[in-house]
This record gives sequence, structure tokens and C-alpha cells, in this order.
Amino acid sequence: MDVTSTATVGTLRVPDAQLHYEVRGEGPLVALVGAPMDAGAFAPLADLLATGFTVLTADPRGINRSLLDDPGQDSTPQSRADDLSRLLAHLDAGPAAVLGSSGGAVTALALAQAHPEQVHTVIAHEPPLMELLDDRDQLRAGTEDIIATHVSGDLAGAWRKFLAQANIFMPEPVFELMYGGERDPRQLADEHRFFTHELRATTGWQPDLAALRAAGPRIMLGLGRESTGQLCDRTTTALGELLGITPTLFPGGHVGFVEDPDGFAPRLREVLNDR
Repeated sequence: MDVTSTATVGTLRVPDAQLHYEVRGEGPLVALVGAPMDAGAFAPLADLLATGFTVLTADPRGINRSLLDDPGQDSTPQSRADDLSRLLAHLDAGPAAVLGSSGGAVTALALAQAHPEQVHTVIAHEPPLMELLDDRDQLRAGTEDIIATHVSGDLAGAWRKFLAQANIFMPEPVFELMYGGERDPRQLADEHRFFTHELRATTGWQPDLAALRAAGPRIMLGLGRESTGQLCDRTTTALGELLGITPTLFPGGHVGFVEDPDGFAPRLREVLNDR
């Protein structure tokens, strides 16, 4: 995906990888973090926030432009949190606010545990922490089936099973547009990495609840208004109950910041400024 004209692009060498990152704007530092979503997915939101904030986005290790020395290496929340810590130290503009979405929300929580001094606010938007749920065994088996389906070569079938387990409805024409027909080789490579080297470790991560309760950063949980009944509604609510935190509602669903950045940005500004 093309970089917008407002972004300054850089690379940072970290253990076993080279990270691609982008910086926009001026003001307090905000990091927008995905996994497996890359910096391009956050570009419209980052552009909107760049008035009033310095906005950091990056490709997670092994995704798109962030290249690994060993492509067979797994991507864990801990390794991604360490990468984010190194990026924040490199920019030397913190402590930062971090909005993490989905797998990026797990990264953000892992960062708050390991490097609380680098962040003042963590907004974990719909972290898929399946181990917190009573039906974790069934979900874990479903994840293994999703991975096996992808490895077998049934790429569309893997996505159908993934969406079904997430309880996300996607109209068939939209599904065919996104996952049918000829696909971009880079996108296919990133999807393969997600299914084979990232999904299991991300959904299986178990937060240190005591560390998060005691952490210096303000820990917030984000939940899309249209995510009711979805898997990440359940996981976010479960984590909120364990931490004693009421989730903060945001416009849209699981990827509301992508589908409607113009609606998402004002709500995020409101939350960031409410300190």
C-alpha cells in the first residue's frame, strides 16, 4: 500500500528483524498497533490524528515491509511488544498512548506488562484472548482446524472458518471480493504468516492480571458498538470483568477504524484527551 504524503518513513533494526515504521504529525505520541494489520490499514486514521498528535504506525514483524531474518520464526505478543518498545525508545518522544486493535491489542497489553514506563495509556480494542473464556478448549480446537485448513491449501475455507468462529457475518459478495479470485502475492504471504506463525500464539496468550492491575499506565478496553455477540465482544468483556474495567465503546465493529476512520477519530481523540 502506498504511503501517504504526510508520513515520514523509517526502518529500525531489531533482533532478528528489520521494522518498517511511519510517523505523522506533531504533539503527544500515539502508537496505532495492529497484528497482522500493517501500517497501511491505519494510515487514514493516522492522518486524521496527525493534527495534535505525533502518530506512530508500523508493519508488525514478518508482515509486509518488516522483514525477518528467519521467515519461519513465530510472532508472539511478547516479541511484538519488544519491537514496539524499541520503536518507542528510538523515537524518544514518550511516554506514549497506544491503541492496539485485535492482535495489536494483545501486543499493547504485553507492552504494558513488560515496559509500563514507556506508556501512559493503553487502549486494547477487542483483544482476542480466547483463553479467558469458558469454552476455551473448543475455541482452541477450532483454531487448530483453521490453521490446518489453511495449510492444506484451502485458503477461502480457512477464512470462512475463521469468520465463523469469530461470529463475524460477511455477505458472500464481500467475501468473494476479499478472499476469492486472484489475490495479491504480498497479501497472500502475509495471510500465510498470520495463520501459520501468529494466530495460535496471539489467541493463546494469557495476560498477567496482577501486573496489569498494578501497571502504571491507564489500561482501557475498547469495544465496537457493532461487535455485540462476536467472539471479541466476549473476550473483551471477560477481560474487563477480571480487571474491573468497563469497556469503552467506539464506533463501528471489530475494524471500525478502517471502515469509518472519520467517525472513529473523534471518539479516539476524546478518549486520549480525557486523562
